Amino acid sequence: MSGKVRALPVSFGMDSRLHGSVLAVLLAITGCADEAVGAADGSGSAESSTGPTSGTSPGTTSATSSTSGSGTTSAAVTGDASTSSDPSSESGADETGGPTACEPVPTCDAPLPNAGPELDWERTESSVLTASGSERHRGYDMFYNPDDWQWVMAKFAYGPTDWDLAGEQVDLFLLEGCEGEFEPLGSVFTTDDGEHPTIHGVVDSGGWVYFQLPEPLPLGRHRIHMVVRGDGSSTDTIIEVVDPGTPMFLSDIDGTLTTFEFERFIDLLLDTVPDINAGAVDAFNILVDRGYRPMYLTARPEFLAKRTDEFLVERGLPPGIVRTTQSATGALGDAAVEYKSEQLAMLAERGLVPAFAFGNTDSDSEAYEASGIELDRRFFVQFDDPLGGRRIEDYTELLEEFEALESVCE
Repeated sequence: MSGKVRALPVSFGMDSRLHGSVLAVLLAITGCADEAVGAADGSGSAESSTGPTSGTSPGTTSATSSTSGSGTTSAAVTGDASTSSDPSSESGADETGGPTACEPVPTCDAPLPNAGPELDWERTESSVLTASGSERHRGYDMFYNPDDWQWVMAKFAYGPTDWDLAGEQVDLFLLEGCEGEFEPLGSVFTTDDGEHPTIHGVVDSGGWVYFQLPEPLPLGRHRIHMVVRGDGSSTDTIIEVVDPGTPMFLSDIDGTLTTFEFERFIDLLLDTVPDINAGAVDAFNILVDRGYRPMYLTARPEFLAKRTDEFLVERGLPPGIVRTTQSATGALGDAAVEYKSEQLAMLAERGLVPAFAFGNTDSDSEAYEASGIELDRRFFVQFDDPLGGRRIEDYTELLEEFEALESVCE
């Protein structure tokens, strides 16, 4: 979606609570214990860890580890965090006074770049690691404001135990504006556990790449393709650069978009794609047509990030920013409230408060209440919200209402 949108007023509050996740038990019950990567550690959302929560401010010096093409990679971060610039006021109608058509969210499809021949592994153990099972790499999508220092982040791992790939070269390629061809950004090496400072809430659990872009990307949607040079495996991440106040909506996934709260475990075992609740695709596409940007916020464990992307694509939902926990077990109950509240707080730091939110549990209700989302724009699928949000049986109930919304595009 490259069309300009009218910035909306921003107001919010935030609180959080922390308790342990019990999702490892559910994984064991459903036979997914092997997939519960490190579940025995009982870790919750990595976003709750201490440390810097955003990139360095302009003018900060960072150590450089390697270069390729026009990009640089940062091996350390110093200085205070910086997030966003002040929002600017804009009008919402075109010169004729009528609504302006909004452009669709770009799919970011393009032929993949040629990274070149595979290189020898930097570490002998990497050949053993990669033989332990299929790759499970996943990018970490981000919203940024134009004045932010922007980071590309992704996790690289293999096999049912989510074995971290450490100390290996990854090449990065940028599809700016999701148009044209991929261009080389640079090279970076995957981390050992704890090697890199926390950036934007992303704690270094090993196998991560942290790549600070040499120059901020412009407004719009951008795709970064990352290739492991030792075996040619790859993953992608999306960066959306938006102004504060950009209209957006947010949705949970399990039980909100899928037809069953724990359907992901059954479908993981059977290697199928979950069904989707009636009318969801139409409802979300209408919101996109009116100029709202999607974000999918789920308390699923991190290793399900790739399958989450597959669900969204195969069920025809509009592309957006996708966020899972960084935990091996995901989050339930109070842990899910704490995780989602933190994510919404980080959005609010960039002047982003969802105009619409969709959920199906008490944890969604509590997180949305803390974020300042308008009560009559909180929708709960087959769930009575104790805080007064709107219950719907499926999304077909919202189609006429959403069709009547005015465009926020300019």
